[in-house]
Amino acid sequence: RFVPERMVPFSFPLSKCALWDPVPMGDVIGSHITYYRNLKLSMMEKTLRLAYRHAKQNEKKLFSCFLLGTLAVDEVGEGVTLTIDRFDPGREV
Repeated sequence: RFVPERMVPFSFPLSKCALWDPVPMGDVIGSHITYYRNLKLSMMEKTLRLAYRHAKQNEKKLFSCFLLGTLAVDEVGEGVTLTIDRFDPGREV
């Protein structure tokens, strides 16, 4: 489904040397992973429990962390599976 209200443009961080011309060319198009494909999310129970325990033990209401995994397209090319199998609480500094 295409939801233009929730779509935000993405940009790359500033750098001293650019590998391409950053001037926009052509019409604006929406790019979303579920626009043409069905998305399936799979998460290891151990990872979910670890993230939950970390969130409950954290004193702050908001905190940063990383969920790491793999993205794969099925054989037919119709579906995308995101498998999250690792939790990284990150660093406070």
